[in-house]
Amino acid sequence: MEKHPCVYILASRRLGTLYVGVTSNLIQRVWQHRNEFVEGFTKRYKVHTLVWYEQHENMESAILREKEVKKWQLHAKITLIEKSNPQCRDLWEDLVRA
Repeated sequence: MEKHPCVYILASRRLGTLYVGVTSNLIQRVWQHRNEFVEGFTKRYKVHTLVWYEQHENMESAILREKEVKKWQLHAKITLIEKSNPQCRDLWEDLVRA
């Protein structure tokens, strides 16, 4: 199975609760979050909407980027999201159609 390292942000709603994660299989991981197969934060706070993601060449760079973004304050994360997704729409459909 080919791996595609990604850093991603899920939201509960526009300007709502955010979750930053990293994965080697974005479609599978977001599907797990959306269907509440992932115990913890995203399930507890209903954070299921994919609002941003960034692909990386390797998992090491993706993990470093995830750690960097996680340290940011909320307004910086929102700015990052709004640069590529100003309406904060759910990118799930685009992802599965690609």
